Amino acid sequence: MLWFHPVLQILATLLGVYAAYLGMERALSRHFGLRTQFLWKRHVTVGTLATAMWLGGMMGGLIVARLKWQVNFVTGDHYKTALVMLPLLLFALWSGLLMDRRKKARTVLPVLHGVSNTVLLALAFYQFRTGWQVIKDFIL
Repeated sequence: MLWFHPVLQILATLLGVYAAYLGMERALSRHFGLRTQFLWKRHVTVGTLATAMWLGGMMGGLIVARLKWQVNFVTGDHYKTALVMLPLLLFALWSGLLMDRRKKARTVLPVLHGVSNTVLLALAFYQFRTGWQVIKDFIL
């Protein structure tokens, strides 16, 4: 049961990397004039799935910690980083779904969406390091 959380988060991060790759295709096209193909629906599907899995994994981490150790918020930088990620995850979902449902020419929101999600992805990679420390300190 303890390994479900890290496995889910690794899969979510891999999906996040793919969504970022798809989004980068759009950014290269819109902001740098390169001719690329933007797979809009795939980007939305993969990005939504990654974000939902990160949120689900966050809730799963809380549940697993409570069940295993009878306490939450003892994992130091791991839980603190997750708390920083939470508003970014909510913004990712809100902004992405808004742009998908109400298609129109935008300039600021797509940039904020991309920058925010790039920060989110960097934090997810940092979570690998902090999560490994949690595994070493509390599980192994």
